[in-house]
Amino acid sequence: MIKYNRVIKMKAVPNNDRMKIIKHKNNGETEENIAKWLFISKSSVTKIWGKFQRSGEIFPEHRTGRKPKVTEAEMEAAIAKQAEEPDITLNELIAECELDISESGLSKKMKKRGITFKKKRHIRKDKRART
Repeated sequence: MIKYNRVIKMKAVPNNDRMKIIKHKNNGETEENIAKWLFISKSSVTKIWGKFQRSGEIFPEHRTGRKPKVTEAEMEAAIAKQAEEPDITLNELIAECELDISESGLSKKMKKRGITFKKKRHIRKDKRART
């Protein structure tokens, strides 16, 4: 017999089920019975009930992702520096402002704000010369 290891992704408990958990727990039902009725794990019931007792909150917290490497103040300083020196490159800007971010990361942040870095066209002195 072959056993397969499967990762089962659990979905968040719906808000109406969260309200049912609180209602039934207040009426004295056990966590095991509530879990069986709602087809969820007992640990989910325990966590939801515990959160309700601690904070009075039923609904899950909003997930925001990781914190940005560059703060808003650092970005404003970088934008001011770029406005002051339009010819500055991204790497020079990172060095000047002492930012902890990669060149591509700064480029993406600047593009979101509508600031782009374009190469200057080389103007030939002699029209016959190659560039």
